[in-house]
Parts: sequence; structure tokens; C-alpha cells
Amino acid sequence: MPKFTLETKIAIVTGAARGIGREIALVFAHSGAHLILVDILQKELTKTAKEIGRIGRKNLSIAADISNTKEIKRLIRDVLSEFDRIDILVNNAGVIDNNPATKVTEEQWDKTLNVNLRGLFFLSQAVGKHMIKERRGKIINIASQAGVIALSNHAAYSASKAGIISITKTLALEWGKFNINVNAIAPTVILTPLGRKAWADPQARSEMLKKIPLGRFGQPSEVASIALFLASEASSLITGSTIMADGGYTAH
Repeated sequence: MPKFTLETKIAIVTGAARGIGREIALVFAHSGAHLILVDILQKELTKTAKEIGRIGRKNLSIAADISNTKEIKRLIRDVLSEFDRIDILVNNAGVIDNNPATKVTEEQWDKTLNVNLRGLFFLSQAVGKHMIKERRGKIINIASQAGVIALSNHAAYSASKAGIISITKTLALEWGKFNINVNAIAPTVILTPLGRKAWADPQARSEMLKKIPLGRFGQPSEVASIALFLASEASSLITGSTIMADGGYTAH
């Protein structure tokens, strides 16, 4: 069997309505996986589901806020009523802040950490329990270069992404004995609608590009290709790692 196939695998992708999550879902579908698509943006989620349907793969769309543990429990119930297992989890859902540290509100801090870190952990916990029973699984967390080298005006975001990298290592240590691989991808700025909006200021954009040796921002497809590798058997010996997809930003 080819190492990069996901034929018959069951994969959950959060934040699947658009951007990186949508691209990962489509790449997985083209590689043979059946998808559970999770997002709070129901209209856009439906569009992604239709695209996957045209590829010929089963898919289940679930509108859910992963920062709410009750919704995580509902999500898992819905998944297991449709499929008999979960092979792959991609924790992609996230929000970004862009404020000086002196102006970050409690609400902004809580929202960023609740979605990016708390939700990721408790969804991983819920899925992990089922993967442990199956004694196999792949968990892929979307972190950021900001989790390695902090970005000014992104205090909550940087903290949440650094936390993701740490959680990735912890889960890899605990769950390796169950043949569960847990890894992260840490991208640079990716040209999604969210990424374009966050870096719309020409001066800030120019300054960031100067720090990237390749001299450009990334595309969603470039992150999706790494996710496919980590979801496949080609990466069977890799766990607890964070792959930098940052154009060389952290090589400084």
C-alpha cells in the first residue's frame, strides 16, 4: 500500500470551513479519507462539504464551538453515530488577536486561549480516549511560528501557540505506547482570508517579509501537504515534533 494514502481513514478537521482547515480536508479527501468537518461557520462549512462530496468521499458536517466542552461531547457522539472509529484528528480551529499587551482585554485573552488551547486539549482528550481503545491514531495540531518566536502585539496568540507545542509533546509522551502519533505544524503567515486581514498593513507586512529567508508568505496547500504526510504511514516514526513551515523565519 502506498505510504501517503489515507484510503478508508476517518478524519476530523476543525476549522474546516475555510482557509487551512478547508484545504487540509480537501487534500485528505483526494487521498482517500472520509471527513468530519467542524466549524462554527455553518454556511461556509456546507460549501466545503459539497466539495468533498463531489470528490466521492463520505463527510459529516458538525457546527460546533470547540471551546465549549459540552459541544465537544456532542461532536464525539455525532461522529461515533456515523462512523465506527476516529483515525485522524486535525486541530486547526483558531482565532488571532492583534493588540499591544497593554490593551488586551480579559475577553480577548479568554477567547483566544479558550479556542486555540483549551478547545484543542479537550477535543484531543475526547478523541484520544477512543484512539487508545483502538491502539492507534494520528493527531495533528496547527501551531504557529509565533509559538516559537513571539510576535509583538500578539500576546494571547503567541501564548496559545506556544502552549500547543507543549501539549503536543506531552500527549506524544503519554500516548506513544498506544501507537498514537501527536505532532504539530508551525506555519508562518498563510495567505488565507484571516492571514490577509491580520497582515493588511503594508508596513507590518513588509517588515515581516524581511524576516523570512524565502521572502514570501505561505499558501494553505503548503500546510495541507505537511498535514497529509503527518496523517499518513509515511510519518510513522515521528511523534512529539513540530514541523516549521515558516520559510526559514525561525532559522535566525
